[in-house]
Amino acid sequence: MDDGTPDEVFADLKSRDLGAWGVAQIAAGTGLAVYAMWVGILQPGFRKVPLRLQVPYIPASKAQVQNVMTLLRGRKGGLADLGSGDGRIVLKAYQQGFTPAVGYELNPWLVRLARFYAWRAECHDKVSYRREDLWKVDLTECKNVTVFLAPSVLSLLQDKLLAELPHDALVVAGRFPFPDWTPCRVEGHGVDRAWAYSVKTLRDNSQNKDELTVTERDDERTKEEGST
Repeated sequence: MDDGTPDEVFADLKSRDLGAWGVAQIAAGTGLAVYAMWVGILQPGFRKVPLRLQVPYIPASKAQVQNVMTLLRGRKGGLADLGSGDGRIVLKAYQQGFTPAVGYELNPWLVRLARFYAWRAECHDKVSYRREDLWKVDLTECKNVTVFLAPSVLSLLQDKLLAELPHDALVVAGRFPFPDWTPCRVEGHGVDRAWAYSVKTLRDNSQNKDELTVTERDDERTKEEGST
């Protein structure tokens, strides 16, 4: 299966015409000079976040959102979007029946933008956008999780998700797949592709690998004892 490399995805993104509104959204998301001042002066602690974990904001396309919703079809309960950006995944999830629908985003400008979109859609009291560090979010009650994050973040996030999520949880990644996981379903093509991961299947596969490793070690030990 061709998941697409990060370089290919970035090349695809660069080739797209974001348009005036897309540029405006990115400008609002980054906060331009004001956000730069916030990071550099008012929030010195943020500068300690490794550069590879600072995820750039790129608005999700309609196709990306639709692919994510397609993979979530038939699911119920709440949804958590980690690194929720302008909040469009959370808003769409609520409109598709997921409740509570919560977005976690560290960038204060994006949180404000997401709340504006929710207010404009008359859903401001139905969805929640929280300015929180995704690494500190308790995921033990989350049955549905969505992420649009960089590969460097996804590789570290895998352990947290497997450690905290319920056994019947589903994780959906957009734009980039998890580097070490095998998806149960894939929707879309190119940069609009989305990947779904069953936590139960991932844990079962991990357990089988561990058991196989133990068996192989026992076989090696038996061979060594037999040769002595």
